[in-house]
Amino acid sequence: MSLVTGGLDDPSFDGEGRLIIADYRTFVLYTAYYPNGGDDLSRVPFKLAFSEAVLQHAGAERRAGRSGVLCGDFNTAHREIDLANPRSNQKNTGFLPVERAWFDRLLDHRYVDVCRVRHRGVAGHYTWWSARFGVRERNVGWRIDYFFVSPDLVSRVVDARHHPEVMGSDHSPIELVLEI
Repeated sequence: MSLVTGGLDDPSFDGEGRLIIADYRTFVLYTAYYPNGGDDLSRVPFKLAFSEAVLQHAGAERRAGRSGVLCGDFNTAHREIDLANPRSNQKNTGFLPVERAWFDRLLDHRYVDVCRVRHRGVAGHYTWWSARFGVRERNVGWRIDYFFVSPDLVSRVVDARHHPEVMGSDHSPIELVLEI
C-alpha cells in the first residue's frame, strides 16, 4: 500500500500538475514531467527551480532513511551521448550547460542513472524524437526520460530499458524492474 500525493505542497510548482509522489514506506517514487525551458528560454529558471525543489524534497526523504527513485521526462539530455546532434543543440533548451549542470548536482547527491549504467558508453538509447518526418525511424533523437535510483537500490534493479518500438507518442516508454 502506498500514499500518493500530487506535488510538493508549493503552489508555484503544483499548479501545473507535473509531479506525483508515491510513498511505498521503504522508498519514495517521484514521477515527473519536468518543464521545458521554452524556445525563447524564458522557462529555464522555472525548470531549474522545479528540478531543485524535487531534488531537495527527495533529499529530505533520504536523510530520513528512505530510498528514492526519480523518474520521468526530465526534458534534458545530460551528456552528448544522450542526443544524436549535440553540437547543433548546445544553445537549445534541453541541452543548455545550466540544465546539464543540474543533472551533475543530481549525481553529486549519489543518484544513479540506471540506464546509463546498464548501457555504459552506448549511444542511441533515445526516448524522444521530434515530429519531423523520418527522425524516429533513423533514431535521430534525445534521451530525456530517465530512472535515477538512490545508491542503496542499485543492487535491487533487475532491469532498466526503453521501448522505442512502442508507438503512439513522440516518447518511448521507459521501464524499471525493481526487486522490493
